[in-house]
Order: sequence, then structure tokens, then C-alpha cells
Amino acid sequence: MAGHSQFKNIMHRKGVQDKRKAKLFTKIIKEVAVAARASGIDPSSNPRLRSAITTAKGLNVPKSRLDAVLKRLSDNTPGECYEEIRYEGYGPGGIALILDILTDNRNRTASEIRSTFTKYGGILGETDSVTYLFTRMGYIEYPRSIAPFNTILESAIDAETLECEEINDCYEITCSFDALHNVRTFLEPIYGEPREAKIIWSPIKATAVALDFESATKILKLVESLEDNDDVQSVTGNYAIPEDVMKRLYGG
Repeated sequence: MAGHSQFKNIMHRKGVQDKRKAKLFTKIIKEVAVAARASGIDPSSNPRLRSAITTAKGLNVPKSRLDAVLKRLSDNTPGECYEEIRYEGYGPGGIALILDILTDNRNRTASEIRSTFTKYGGILGETDSVTYLFTRMGYIEYPRSIAPFNTILESAIDAETLECEEINDCYEITCSFDALHNVRTFLEPIYGEPREAKIIWSPIKATAVALDFESATKILKLVESLEDNDDVQSVTGNYAIPEDVMKRLYGG
């Protein structure tokens, strides 16, 4: 999961989670609204909404904000209508990037994303120009405090997941796209609700590009700038940053 986990690791090392809390709240509230509009406000019958609410709780989004969004939708109160878009492109050095977007203004977002790619030496590509380098995966995250690694690894194996890793303060569990619901249903009675449970883009490991210090510096400037855009829900790239490069970038 090179690009996905690498950037989470970097965010942790830089301590930017708190600085970006307001943006993270905005992004997940937007996802809650889209999920609820698409398939109803009952989380028990709407897996996407349930996952969004779980993620919101994991980020400590105030319950009042979640309740306000769901009440507005249940009352059919007019609100923003967001469009789901996937952008694809290449960063410096030919690194493939996929962006999941939720926007209420396609033209504005397209202009901003194209400008950001250009500013940092990348290029926005056509639809399906890089998707062949990635797969859709189920992703579940638990805090490391819930159990020793070997314990949760055994459970993950029993649930027929594909991978279980320790990343900073959490366990990251991945499974096939269509197995996410079953894996989550298996794990929740044992460990409770996960911190996150969602569908992600995962770079195919054989295509991941190991970055040197200069390349890592360039690609991370682009990724961080894209992440700062309120319409960008996620950015995933097919890159890997070796530990020695990480230490040069951020120490530790």
C-alpha cells in the first residue's frame, strides 16, 4: 500500500493531523452527506454511510455536526449537492496519482487541480490513464492499543484478509474490495468499531517506485498541496519512500 500508508506515516511524523483537523472535518462531513443522499440515512442499511460515520468518530468530529447533517437530510432540507469525480495524473518523475474528489463546482475544482499539478511539475491525465497501476481494496484501521499485533494478525488471517501491518499508532488491515463488509462484520464483535473502514486505491506493489531524497521532496510537495484542497478526499500514489530517505526528510 505504498502511497496510502507512506503518506499517513509522513503526516504522523510531521504532526500535521491537528493542524489539518478543520479540513479533515469538512471532508468527512461531505462524505457523510454524499453517502446519506445516495442510499439513505440509516447506517445499518447503508454501508458507505456507516463507514463514513465510523471515520468521523475516529477523527473526533463532534456528534452535533454529524447529527445536524443527518437531520437536514432526513428533513429533505436543501443543501449542497456534491459530485463524485476521479482525477488521475502524473507527478514529478512519472509517479502515478489518483485523486478522489467531492465537489459542488466541477469547473472550479478542475482548474485548481490542474494548476496544482502544473505548479509542482506534474500533469493531469485522462480518465483511466493510471488506474491500471492500482487496485480497489478494503481498508480497516484499529488503534494499536486494542490488542498485541500477533493477536489481531491471527484474527485478520481468520477473516481472510490480505494484509495486516503496524503503522505508527495503528493496525492497517486490507482485504479485497468486495470482502470489506464481511471482514468488518467478523472483526467488530472482537475489537469493536474500527477507527476507519473504507474502500481505497492501493498501488500494485510491483509498480511502486522507490524515491530518493530529491524525488521524494518533489512528490510530497505536490501531494501535500493536493491534500490541502477541500474538494480532494484522498490522494494515492504508486511510490515508496525508503526509511533512510524518510529520516532525512523528517528526522527520527
